[in-house]
Amino acid sequence: MKQEQDLTPRQQPGEHGTAVNGAGSSLDGRMAAGEDANTLTTRQGHPVYDNQNLRTVGNRGPATLENYQFLEKISHFDRERVPERVVHARGAGAHGIFEAYGKVGDEPIAKYTRAKLFNTAGKETPVFVRFSTVGHGGHSPETLRDPRGFAVKFYTEDGNWDLVGNNLKVFFIRDALKFPDLIHSQKPDPVHNRQTGERIFDFISNTPEAMHMVSFLFSPWGIPANYRQMQGSGVNTYKWVNQEGVGVLVKYHWEPLQGIKNLTQAEAEAIQAKNFNHATQDLFDNIKAGNFPQWELRVQIMSDDEHPELDFDPLDDTKIWPEDQFPHLPVGKMTLNRNPENYFAEVEQVAFGTGVLVDGLDFSDDKMLQGRTFSYSDTQRYRVGTNYLQLPINAPKKHVATNQRDGQMAYHVDAAPGQNLHVNYEPSSLKGLRESPRAGADHMPAYQGRLVRQAIDRTNNFKQAGERYRLHEDWERNDLISNMTGALADAAEVIQKKMIDLCTQCDADWGRRLAEGLQNARSGQAGATQANESKASAAVHEAEAIAHDAKPY
Repeated sequence: MKQEQDLTPRQQPGEHGTAVNGAGSSLDGRMAAGEDANTLTTRQGHPVYDNQNLRTVGNRGPATLENYQFLEKISHFDRERVPERVVHARGAGAHGIFEAYGKVGDEPIAKYTRAKLFNTAGKETPVFVRFSTVGHGGHSPETLRDPRGFAVKFYTEDGNWDLVGNNLKVFFIRDALKFPDLIHSQKPDPVHNRQTGERIFDFISNTPEAMHMVSFLFSPWGIPANYRQMQGSGVNTYKWVNQEGVGVLVKYHWEPLQGIKNLTQAEAEAIQAKNFNHATQDLFDNIKAGNFPQWELRVQIMSDDEHPELDFDPLDDTKIWPEDQFPHLPVGKMTLNRNPENYFAEVEQVAFGTGVLVDGLDFSDDKMLQGRTFSYSDTQRYRVGTNYLQLPINAPKKHVATNQRDGQMAYHVDAAPGQNLHVNYEPSSLKGLRESPRAGADHMPAYQGRLVRQAIDRTNNFKQAGERYRLHEDWERNDLISNMTGALADAAEVIQKKMIDLCTQCDADWGRRLAEGLQNARSGQAGATQANESKASAAVHEAEAIAHDAKPY
């Protein structure tokens, strides 16, 4: 039989059969039965039959470690940029303190969590905060439409706690398997290296759970006026665990005590024409002048069960928990009072991870959270280095003793005083490290279910998006329609039609106005009002002065 040494992806399906016979090559184009040239596979050549759902215990989770397809996909994604962050590349940061109230609302906080940083009124914990844009590069303008990262590192007495979130309370997707696809759609085209509205809306139009985020992102909420007047949210659902090991679901929210301000597209363009570092400058200058920004940390609490009375799954990060049912309860206040001494050493090299929790805080089964927990720390080991936790900005402000050794850029050995340095393992009878005593009863949630690849039952993709559209003020809705029309004007008609349909399912007025805007765009009339507004905009200080105050949501 002839050896097939010259097979390439340019071969036609079936040209050499579906069986792998012959030596082939590294660009072998043969296919298995049922495949065609566009069949999605892993880099091992495995056909991917479900690219939407992690493998989980029941459709609500938790996820399992043998999610090989996901681990391969996300770990490759974590390494796609060197050395800039793949996401959150453009950032600013500051040091400060967090002061605990000692209560959650009017109740003793110990009822819900044994985390020590919360337990005493007036207790102060040092923090470092990094604000960022998400999808754009390290030197991109801070006026671009994009979610903003809001990551806080607490240097607690029990070690570091990282609360990693963004300025909006929802996300685009609810399953971590889709994260690389989402970010790829936001990044520049791999051929011509330009970001386009068509790419992101091609993804969104096939991902209906993203509509809630669209209702925020393409409104003025998509461009905060600065970092000081910006909300923050943990987005994902976490747990609090008390001394008895009882857990409750929680969501975290940062409320700026300076008030909230957002920019319209025209206002953002006026600022960008003069200053593309305006948010970084605003934060640095205000702290330098002693105008220290403050945020109150508030939590929502829910019992840890499925809550069939709700029309959405509480673990779904594309949803907001209704505040009238689950009120925002204050637990403490954060003040940023010191600028970095060196941007690279602190802001650029600070490393956050959703898995960095202290005793009394725990994971929920939120599938996005579980996927992020692997990805974030994996990215830091790749981007900053194996020993990134030995850098001063990342090191906890307390005792550290581990049996981890060596690796790139190992600055010192994490040894304890009097430790036998020959022993870098545990257990040992030769003066090695030993386990700590337990701080309280283990939290032991029970699971019963089949290991499946399934979406959650209560998707309800459109209700909260429609409610958000109706809650927007008139000027916010006008800006939303204008921004979506501009981003979709050059998109393929099939994408435009899908987005009109999704918007209509959220709210009939939203769909109608988007359809009218796109029709006008096809007639050459779209964008005239916005262009005129942009031309008429004043200089930077005027645009900043008229930045719109926003009500908390």
